[in-house]
Amino acid sequence: MSKRHASEALDELQGIDSPASKRSRLDDLESPIENGNHRTPSAEDDAGGSKHGNEGDDSDLDEAQHMGPDPTSIRQSAPANGYDDLYLDTIDRNVLDFDFEKLCSVSLSNINVYACLVCGRYFQGRGPKSHAYFHSLDEDHHVFINLETQKVFVLPEGYEVTSKSLDDIKYVSDPRYTKREVMSLDRIKRTSWALGGKEYTPGFVGMNNIKENDYLNVVVQALAHVPPLRNFFLLEDFSKKSELVKRCSILLRKIWNPRAFKAHVSPHELLQEISLLSNKRFNLTTQSDPVEFMSWFLNNLHLGLGGSKTKPGSSMIQRTFQGKLKVESQAITARADVGDRLRFEEAAEVKVDIVRFLFLTLDLPSAPLFQDELEKNIIPQVPLTNILSKYDGKQAQEHHAQRKRYRLLHPLPPYLILHVKRFSQNKFVSERNPTIVTFDARNLDVSPYVEPNPKEWPPSEPIWYDLVANVVHEAVRVRDDVADSGEERKTWKVQIKDKATGEWVVCQDLFVEKVQSELLYLGETYLQIWERRRESKSRAGD
Repeated sequence: MSKRHASEALDELQGIDSPASKRSRLDDLESPIENGNHRTPSAEDDAGGSKHGNEGDDSDLDEAQHMGPDPTSIRQSAPANGYDDLYLDTIDRNVLDFDFEKLCSVSLSNINVYACLVCGRYFQGRGPKSHAYFHSLDEDHHVFINLETQKVFVLPEGYEVTSKSLDDIKYVSDPRYTKREVMSLDRIKRTSWALGGKEYTPGFVGMNNIKENDYLNVVVQALAHVPPLRNFFLLEDFSKKSELVKRCSILLRKIWNPRAFKAHVSPHELLQEISLLSNKRFNLTTQSDPVEFMSWFLNNLHLGLGGSKTKPGSSMIQRTFQGKLKVESQAITARADVGDRLRFEEAAEVKVDIVRFLFLTLDLPSAPLFQDELEKNIIPQVPLTNILSKYDGKQAQEHHAQRKRYRLLHPLPPYLILHVKRFSQNKFVSERNPTIVTFDARNLDVSPYVEPNPKEWPPSEPIWYDLVANVVHEAVRVRDDVADSGEERKTWKVQIKDKATGEWVVCQDLFVEKVQSELLYLGETYLQIWERRRESKSRAGD
């Protein structure tokens, strides 16, 4: 193969000097740069901080960083003239997901964590020996956001970026709302679009079921549509509260985010804190009972908000859900002349206690063992008012050698949580009662179950409650590759009301669709949240 000829004759290049050799960047450290944008690294940078960055918020990764500055690094206090938007075109919003727990992907530390806006991974620090700094050099990714302060930096140079084009990323990472925006959530119908063009309604988005955490998803979705509680978590500052309260607030703010990049959220960050606090009683790999989780969750939120264990109404949780209940108890005697052992005897002593509750448990009648002739009792039904009669103060219940009667007391809570007890378990078997509870989503009159108190409410006036959320149980057959095993697996979904439109929406993990209000009771209702109608209060005031 013949040689390629030179593009220019060597004779013509005589007398022309050769190009100047490139200088090493180390040469710049010996003399100051004229524009003043470059400077040698300081001990503060080496610890992960910068005078122009987080004002000392950053921390170092290991003890080696305290040994002195790295002479091979070049740090800038500001971008070079004309290069304000350098590297911003490398940001990929499609890979950004701020729902995961804020842990460094290398050190697993939650201190001073940055997210790479090019690949979405989390790294600790931004000093010359930090994991984010090495990631920048190794992967050629240069734009990072501090997940706590929402400040954006360019590495390895280390200067802060203040471009307005990054505001949408900062908002998705930590959504914030004004009081006017929150007050309009239930009045104005809103439609938003994710990055992929998918349409969604803020507040009615899917929630990722990482493995077996659908029990948590339905509870969080239901609580996110209780207006006083939702508004409280969207507007208040929880920087000095417990970590559980902070993560719950962040998740609720993301559920109602009108400018989200994706049409769903993930409860991973909240789940990790719940697993830690509950000693892994509630986690993402083992399915739990929604009622047990709600009881634990509300009580721990109450304590995290500074609530008292003895003083009622000391937190937003108790002011929203807590009510009073009168309990009359009487020991069951062994008299042979008593025909009905559950009848309260006049001669026996009756003990009266006033207890407080966050939710009421309703007992279902026993399901029939056999079908009737017309096969109408294949799936039995019972009205909600029938099982609520447990609290009318007349029917006696037998519990641990005692007969008890229950009656609600004024003032009633703004929101009632009802638990329909479907599951029973003994030493041998766990049973499920498939009885359907029929109800109307509006006009639930609670006055027959409340002790009359003319000072609080006229005895002849009804007390109306309207349904806000309905958690439904579904039994799914477990099938393998060979045959149907006959076992059932529990799945959960929640039906929630869109107050802006009056429509009902069912959410089951990532699936969100509309449902007719007349069909709400067809599922196996397990947990309900009812809201006291406001106009009834004004009528009582008249």
